[in-house]
Amino acid sequence: MIEYPLFNRLPSWSQVEVLTKKGTVVAQRHHKDWDITLYTLNNFFVELWVKPNLEIIGSFHSSVNPLAILEPYTEDIQLQDFYSF
Repeated sequence: MIEYPLFNRLPSWSQVEVLTKKGTVVAQRHHKDWDITLYTLNNFFVELWVKPNLEIIGSFHSSVNPLAILEPYTEDIQLQDFYSF
């Protein structure tokens, strides 16, 4: 299990590796030319921003409200997927 402070000290290529192997995908969205994937990793959120030949990691400090993190992804959530008629 990797904790937030240790994850932030890893080089970016290691962060991407840890995310893809141990993280859980929460949501995905598209912004301009970026494909953005939100992960949860041991009780913290991390975004992976990807476009051709470039990957950027963004992590959120534990004091950030989870609803603020999730808000940009809400427009793509289809509520009918969560209940049956």
